[in-house]
Amino acid sequence: MSKRRAGRRTPDPQCILLPYFPRPALDLLRHLLVFIFAIEEINRRADILPNITLGYKIYDSCMLEHKAVQSALSILSGREEAVPNYSCDEKTKVVAFIGHLTSSSSLSIAEITGLYGYPQLRFPGGLMFSRQISYGAMDPAFTNKLQFPYFYRTVPEESAQYEAVVLLLKHFGWSWVGMVTVDDESSRRSGMELYNVITRSGICVAYTEPVSNDHYIVSSVAYRKLMHQITKIHCDIILFVGSSHGLCILNFILSHFFNARKVAIILSSIVLKALTEFTTFHRSFQLAVHEGRIPGLKEHLLTAGPLKYPEAELMFDVWKEYFSCCVGTEVLWRPCDESDVLGNADRSLYDVDNFRYTFSVYSAVYIVAHALHHLIYLDKRQEHTELFNIQREKDSWKLNRYMKGINFMTPGGELIYLDDKGNGPVRFDLVNYNVHSNGTVEKHLVGHFHEDNGHRQFTINDSLILWNSQLLQIPSSACSESCLPGYRKVPWKGKQKCCYYCVPCAEGEISNQTNMERCLECPEDRWSNERRDTCIPRPLDFLSYEDTLGLSLIIINLFFCFVTVVVSGIYIKNKDTSIVKANNQSLSYILLLSLLFSFLCPLLFIGRPTRISCLLRHVGTGIICSLAVSSILAKTVTVVLAFHAIQPGRKLRRWLGRHLSTSLLITGTTVEILICVFWLSFSPPFPDYNTEVEVGKIILQCNEGSVIAFYMVLGYIGFLAVLSFIIAFLARKLPDVFNEAQYISFSMLVFCSVWISFIPAYLSTKGKYMVAVEVFAISASSAGFLGCIFIPKCYIILLRPELNTKFNRIFGQ
Repeated sequence: MSKRRAGRRTPDPQCILLPYFPRPALDLLRHLLVFIFAIEEINRRADILPNITLGYKIYDSCMLEHKAVQSALSILSGREEAVPNYSCDEKTKVVAFIGHLTSSSSLSIAEITGLYGYPQLRFPGGLMFSRQISYGAMDPAFTNKLQFPYFYRTVPEESAQYEAVVLLLKHFGWSWVGMVTVDDESSRRSGMELYNVITRSGICVAYTEPVSNDHYIVSSVAYRKLMHQITKIHCDIILFVGSSHGLCILNFILSHFFNARKVAIILSSIVLKALTEFTTFHRSFQLAVHEGRIPGLKEHLLTAGPLKYPEAELMFDVWKEYFSCCVGTEVLWRPCDESDVLGNADRSLYDVDNFRYTFSVYSAVYIVAHALHHLIYLDKRQEHTELFNIQREKDSWKLNRYMKGINFMTPGGELIYLDDKGNGPVRFDLVNYNVHSNGTVEKHLVGHFHEDNGHRQFTINDSLILWNSQLLQIPSSACSESCLPGYRKVPWKGKQKCCYYCVPCAEGEISNQTNMERCLECPEDRWSNERRDTCIPRPLDFLSYEDTLGLSLIIINLFFCFVTVVVSGIYIKNKDTSIVKANNQSLSYILLLSLLFSFLCPLLFIGRPTRISCLLRHVGTGIICSLAVSSILAKTVTVVLAFHAIQPGRKLRRWLGRHLSTSLLITGTTVEILICVFWLSFSPPFPDYNTEVEVGKIILQCNEGSVIAFYMVLGYIGFLAVLSFIIAFLARKLPDVFNEAQYISFSMLVFCSVWISFIPAYLSTKGKYMVAVEVFAISASSAGFLGCIFIPKCYIILLRPELNTKFNRIFGQ
């Protein structure tokens, strides 16, 4: 098997470097050296492309798109002066392009390689099959395989980086960030996509301003606007999207116009150089491409020098600048010797310990080598191969299939693969930069973003992060201060959603975290505390025995019970006197008994409501009150009939007697009992927990069940009372010996007044005070009966016995 090595052609770069980048070549020179290192390493290996030697051509694009296009056409044409659509080199075929670092230059190359790689286009000199593998372009546009079918890259697609940025911002709680993008097509597109991703995640962008690659923009309006946005808007976090040239402008603004306390987050497309001019990015962050191990590369880089690469004209200017020597016989420069190696150069300008884009270049070369190896040696239909130049042109078309399915392990133990869209593994490192005053940069790896079984994770070690000394603590960047627990966010009208003000949660609601958009409602059995940050159990509230109001009502009712018992004793002791006989003793005793129970009924209203107490307090009170009013009605009717019965010619005497009063008493009480039975049968009262009556409390009360039945009970008692009042009122002018009608009339007036005023008072009060109103109504109406009907008679019996004698003379038969 013969071998062939393509010649090395290194045209003069002819590029102009900006003053902000002194000695830039060493950073990018490392990419060139690792490219050569990888090819030489593969050529030495027996397990990859045995008996085949890889060749290469290297061109310098000078970070300019038009130079990149010119170089690509030169390679495809086979001559220094490009001849589009023609190949002058019929012996060699260009299989792949390695490059570019930037998305803009990669795009320019991809448009050329895509055209030449289209299989139906035949150019003079044969078919052209060209694949491009970028080692730095993350533009999501390259994912479109219809537009870029032959484009691959060893870095992930940019959307993965945007997801990592969002996770980073959320990790530190930064919700208010500024964005600066370089004013070129790729950066603008990337900035817009990053803006959309950030805003969709709930983070607000305070401003988005472009910055030119041209440092002469200093005097322009755009520059002043950028300076105004950064200095005037309170935003401590700056996202930068673009190239190193644009980063210089941002650095100039931060360093020359104000004392910056900003934290920059630089995306991975930037190679942050170890230069004094970048001290304003002291202890900022970069989301950098994953660092990989390349065994032997460090020694290779340190020993690189003019004598090791005497034919590499591309490096001549580097040797002159760093070693002040030349390869040749130029008069102005001394000849280079063996001591002129990069190992003796300033190590702060030549990092040989961190291989990021360097590793991407290394991986790109290995991807091409493995794809060619699979095409040549693993294709069963390919029986004979002689040279690197593939004999059958149709087999070159299969290279795409092997590129997409690539999966291998590098000599350093790093897994390399491409997904179905030609993107590299999703792996980023979070680097914290510590820029010293002497220009050296100390890098700290503080986090890692990676994909594991389809799940993306971002691990950050906060203890390793060094913050700017001007910042007393971890910086916070928000449009508004955080709303503490107990408050919720209310957006400002006309501003972004990150701009808000804080209002306390309403009663019964809490917020137990910072920056909650709405408060959480407490369960029914709980209530918010004073700080509105936790729910506490609601206290149960009811008219208890320990309550001052409840205890007072008990004492009053027990007092009236005692008075009722005393009155009953007086009546029993003086049962043979005229005044007791004249007022129907049996009805008087029944009335006194019902009044005694009426004064005892309020005891059922005081204390913790239970099912039994709720049934008894309403039903029992209704029956007892109806019994009392029915007995008064019977007494009233008896008085009226007694007056008319003694008149001459009247036959009403036969109606007087126990049968009439008993019938009225039983009838009046039975109707009330039937209403109560109906009430208990369909919707009886029950204990109920009411959380709406009083703030922060649970009112334990008796629910009436059927409100209609409840008011039917009260309405029937009222009907009996009104009927008794009318009859008693009509009989009020009877002779004094029958003057009980006057007392009954007055007592019913008190009773009706109490219960008429009870209804609005009952409906307007809540909780235990509603129960107190009901107890007061029962006690007051019963006390009215006792005071108006029995107390005057007790007064006559005890203090005016002569009046009782007068009654005795009249009714003494």
